[in-house]
Amino acid sequence: MATVAVTINWLFIFIPIAIMLEYGWPGAHTWIFFAACLAIIPIARLIVEGTEHIASRTGDAVGGLLNATFGNAPELIIAVVALRAGLFDMVRASLIGAILANLLLALGVAFLLGGLRYHTQEYNPGATRVYSSMMLIAVISLVVPSTFSRFFSSEATMRQEQLLNLGVAVVLLIAYGLYLLFMLKTHPEFFSAAGDQEERHGERTQWGLPRAGGSLLIASVLAAWMSEILVGAAEGTGKSLGMSQTFIGMVLLAIVGGAAESGSAIAMARKNKIDLTMGIALGSCIQIALFVAPALVLVSYAVAPQPLKLSFGRAEIGSMFLAVLIGAMVSGDGRSNWYKGVQLITVYVIMAFLFYFLPETASR
Repeated sequence: MATVAVTINWLFIFIPIAIMLEYGWPGAHTWIFFAACLAIIPIARLIVEGTEHIASRTGDAVGGLLNATFGNAPELIIAVVALRAGLFDMVRASLIGAILANLLLALGVAFLLGGLRYHTQEYNPGATRVYSSMMLIAVISLVVPSTFSRFFSSEATMRQEQLLNLGVAVVLLIAYGLYLLFMLKTHPEFFSAAGDQEERHGERTQWGLPRAGGSLLIASVLAAWMSEILVGAAEGTGKSLGMSQTFIGMVLLAIVGGAAESGSAIAMARKNKIDLTMGIALGSCIQIALFVAPALVLVSYAVAPQPLKLSFGRAEIGSMFLAVLIGAMVSGDGRSNWYKGVQLITVYVIMAFLFYFLPETASR
């Protein structure tokens, strides 16, 4: 992971570039948007690295909570800024897109690059089955408010719809808390690595708590600033490039927000630590579905013009459901190779094409 951090550190130069464009050339929405996208990638990497160093000192339980809080911090910050701007379609699309990017793109690239170096890579299939079942539960949970909104959305049922969304959000957060308890306390053996894949902690120098905490604080402030610039330029960029809010959230924001975790998953596969790859990629999907999405519903009551509804379009729900099924089929046997990576990447590219050409009105 240290190699990954070094290779993307040069992207920090896009922080001053994005700021100069934002205040010196405010009409250049497209340039501002992509400069902010590139600036967020190393910031996200810094957040993940700081979290890893703190977690290594505080134990697995606290480490799991830290990963839930900071591991998806870029997605959370971008989504909160977009909520405050009232870009609800973009927020919902970024949630689905982040799951697709981790489950199909990141895992696919990891399988591909790992498989090119090693003929076959083995990992714990039991942990993968737990991840897949949790994702399937999350999809079913998101279908319920989406179905209610489609068939019963009216002025007369608005309060019931809000209560349903609030109830689903609370249930998902409870399920996520119990999932952490199951994974870290009661049944940690379900998630043990297959074979000898233990990471040697001596490979890198551990940060002290002041440095790690300070890095998290600085990175979070920078992420919030870049996210503000990113979201502010998103609508203008979409209009100039012919992209819908759904596509921007589904593909661009999702890939940018999850770039650091995806890079870590891919780096672990290249080192033949494929269990860590599965934990990063699939664990991040579960965090987004069971923690980030319901947390945004609760946050929206404080920062958004109106509460966020977990009401996803047919294409969004359908793509996530298919991605979970395909991901479970491809990864369920505990063995990976380069062609499995090609299969996952192919599905992701096809879905990206779908959302690029899908009319805005048809996505609901």
